[in-house]
Amino acid sequence: MQMTGNRHLAGRFFTRGLFRRMSRQTVLGLLFAAVIPAQAQSLDDEAVAWLQEFLSIDTINPPGNESRAVDFYAAIFDAEGIPWNAAESAPGRGNIWARLEGGDEPALILLQHTDVVPADPKYWSTDPLSGEIREGYIWGRGALDMKGPGITQLATFLSLHRAGKPLNRDVVFVATADEEAGGLYGAGWLLENHPEVFADAGLLLNEGGSGRLTDKGETLFSVELTQKVPVWLRLTGVDEPGHGSMPYPTSSVTRVVQALELVRTNPLPPRIIGPVDAMFRSLSQSADDEWAAAYADMASAIEEPGFMARLQAESPALHALTRDTCSITRMSASNKINVVPPESWGEIDCRILPDKPVDTFVEEIEQLVAPSGVAVEVIMAFSPAITGTGTRLYSAITDITAERHPGSRVMPSVSTGFTDSHFTRDAGIASYGFTPAIIPESEMVRIHGNDERISEAAFRRGVDDHLAIVEAVVYD
Repeated sequence: MQMTGNRHLAGRFFTRGLFRRMSRQTVLGLLFAAVIPAQAQSLDDEAVAWLQEFLSIDTINPPGNESRAVDFYAAIFDAEGIPWNAAESAPGRGNIWARLEGGDEPALILLQHTDVVPADPKYWSTDPLSGEIREGYIWGRGALDMKGPGITQLATFLSLHRAGKPLNRDVVFVATADEEAGGLYGAGWLLENHPEVFADAGLLLNEGGSGRLTDKGETLFSVELTQKVPVWLRLTGVDEPGHGSMPYPTSSVTRVVQALELVRTNPLPPRIIGPVDAMFRSLSQSADDEWAAAYADMASAIEEPGFMARLQAESPALHALTRDTCSITRMSASNKINVVPPESWGEIDCRILPDKPVDTFVEEIEQLVAPSGVAVEVIMAFSPAITGTGTRLYSAITDITAERHPGSRVMPSVSTGFTDSHFTRDAGIASYGFTPAIIPESEMVRIHGNDERISEAAFRRGVDDHLAIVEAVVYD
């Protein structure tokens, strides 16, 4: 289903049943916003209110229900008089986009995902969908990943619209479904089914990097340029079934166990690619004496006996950037304890550095597990891509953060996880993972964890910094 917008706000509420799907607070707040001039509040005041309400909307994936987020954004766009379009990739899996028209420079896309991962209220100190402000923080699932950055993008988009100044390029707001499960109902689907959304785009801002307040008190802005490529594999063993009391020399289970043990005991060789080397060199400037020299020359450090084990113990995330990795995550065999099954399987979550073709890596794994006799099946794999730093957007990030945060540094970074940016990099769009909100390192563990929250002061400042960065790109 596809929808288009820019109709009267109250009409949308009644015709699409928003009163049934949105809280009374949401409805009254949006009606109030439609009547009271925007100038009555500062942009960051509005952004805080939007974020609180957005956090209260349940878009936990699975199942997603991201069409609720479409309703939320559509009502705001209607109140602002901004045309919008939306489409569902499946029932309830909504995606929405809106465009501010400008000059002939390649368009800038502000990309976000509206789904969030599950949260067990039993382990939270507040309702995960509360959006409450307490102790100077805005609490709720998605505050960091990525409803907070999403509302920051919304604030920038609306500010550009309200200003009415000529833009040197189109600016496109895109909010998609399903990123937390791979993006196949969101950004991936949208690129395939609505390529016009991304037409003539040359620059893109997404999640993946942020401001970081290090343990030493240094402000470090990381900008994600590339990410390890997920290659999810299933290893299937087939052999003679039988009774558990009479084991054969081999079975489907022992084949899978052997294959997984070969993966576990044969870590892939380390190597340092250019973006990873640049990231470690930047880290060396603020690293402890124990690590500074090694980070400054990682190509040599990885050759030192025992270094890789020490690095993994110190930081599994940094260790993962130095090699292709595979984690054993799932296994299945018999459904009865005394039956040896004819088929068993194990699954491994592999992430490869983006300098290697997926086919080459799969062949390496096939050779590694060949003695076990299992079959290797690719469940999911993306293609590798790297964004360079020689763009107006990257320069704006470095210039604005240096101006507004004296003594800070910008660090190009590589992500061990993946975001929807791999879809847009495949489409040839220079895509950067970055939001300028400054998050202490101690708070980052809350992403996908318990008690996710963002400092209200950091969020407000991030809203202002994000707008300044985008203005430096879209105004001549």
